[in-house]
Amino acid sequence: MRETEGKLAAIFKPSANLVAKLVLAGFAVLLISVVLLLWFGPRSDYARNVGLTFLQPVPFSHQHHVSGLGLNCRFCHTSVEASSSAGMPSTYTCMTCHSQVWTSAGMLAPVRESLAKNKPLAWRRVTDLPDYVYFNHSIHIAKGVGCSSCHGDVAQMPLTFKAKSLTMKFCLDCHRDPGPKLRSKDKIYDTHWHGGDETRSPDALLAEYRIGGRNLTDCSICHR
Repeated sequence: MRETEGKLAAIFKPSANLVAKLVLAGFAVLLISVVLLLWFGPRSDYARNVGLTFLQPVPFSHQHHVSGLGLNCRFCHTSVEASSSAGMPSTYTCMTCHSQVWTSAGMLAPVRESLAKNKPLAWRRVTDLPDYVYFNHSIHIAKGVGCSSCHGDVAQMPLTFKAKSLTMKFCLDCHRDPGPKLRSKDKIYDTHWHGGDETRSPDALLAEYRIGGRNLTDCSICHR
């Protein structure tokens, strides 16, 4: 307060109280937003690149090759049943067909150059896991887990994108109760498969694949 011409005058107007409250509320909202962003941001599908496509040396379409031409996953990913890695097709695999069809297509120029220079194409990884996580494709295939359980319905993707989060929770949810995720051997590579399509019960499939007697949520299963 101050004295002006014998009268007391307020330093701040009455509206200053409202302004102060709004400023404090704004700081509180900002602080909460930052905390939520730092906590949930890294755990979001966006941060994990779910649903995003990447620029590749060639715009390869699974929709065309799998749904359209009927190619089986193993035609390109030849080591999926025998190795921890599914493998990527060599340029020679691509040229098996493209030395006969679409031989002058502009989009396939990198493939022809790769063959001419004997230098593999540098594909950008779409479905990735941290280096400290061990994943074996062959054991999952052998135990009745199909490709689409982790990769989604790839056969409907014009450009390949990451369909599942592949977080620790995603893996543990399956490892705690694998039965509903299992399928018959003839449906392993069926990208349209849904759990309701299976004629046998989860218990029957668990018995067939001899899954049980081991704690699949043990740390050493995935972290070695």
